[in-house]
Amino acid sequence: MATHSADFFARFAPTADDEDRLLAAALWVYWGFAFDDTRCDSGPLSGRPAQFNALAGQVQRACETDSAVFADRFTAALQDVVRRFRGFAAPTQVTRFRHAHRAWLSGVCWQIGNQAAGRMPGLDDFLTMRLLSSGGEPTFALLELATGAEVPDRELHRPAVRALTEMAVLVAALDNDGHSLRKELSGGEADQNVYTVLMQELSCPLQDAVRAATGLRDRVLLRFLQLHDRVAPTAGADLATYLQGLRYGIRGNNEWGLRVPRYVRSGRWPD
Repeated sequence: MATHSADFFARFAPTADDEDRLLAAALWVYWGFAFDDTRCDSGPLSGRPAQFNALAGQVQRACETDSAVFADRFTAALQDVVRRFRGFAAPTQVTRFRHAHRAWLSGVCWQIGNQAAGRMPGLDDFLTMRLLSSGGEPTFALLELATGAEVPDRELHRPAVRALTEMAVLVAALDNDGHSLRKELSGGEADQNVYTVLMQELSCPLQDAVRAATGLRDRVLLRFLQLHDRVAPTAGADLATYLQGLRYGIRGNNEWGLRVPRYVRSGRWPD
């Protein structure tokens, strides 16, 4: 409950006017944080890639069908959420979410494999992995489900639009590395994040890594803004809704991360 996931996703889709759609999206976010905490970042499978890979296959299958029954307690809940999606969304939007969900699990498998091998990735490998393991792909795929937008394939899969999506995911992921660092350090979880990667890459202390990571994040954000301003004027109505959702998501994720009890343990919200 400390994730405040309804607040989180309402910031991504403040124009959503269908409460059932927004509720279903928020439920998946609650589910995702719970699964991440108990099956990915910590717990008995966080350093056992073979066992996690088997679970990931079951979880993804639960995302795709109602007919399969699995022992893990997360699978039935996921099936319930996706059943809600199917009740109001076009098959294309649900399929896009499933593909994004698979991408996320593949990134987590990569991350857990690194942890098990004691391998700290270089910066390029880390950023590629983080695009997947952060969960940004399925979170932004929820935009169409929550708002009812149906972006045509020819628009959504344009290289520029795909680049905007990846940049939005990466900015949010790097912001989350900052928000969660204290939680991870206090819980002994700070293994692979942009700061530990840069400390190895640059042979520098944490303070210098923080400055370098902030510069990297800001350069990606500036590029996002530049490209967005080129793409937006020719976007159709549904693509425009999606692009605005990327912008809302970057800002909303950051504002949420500065205030949510999951990361803020001081008992007060900062200005």
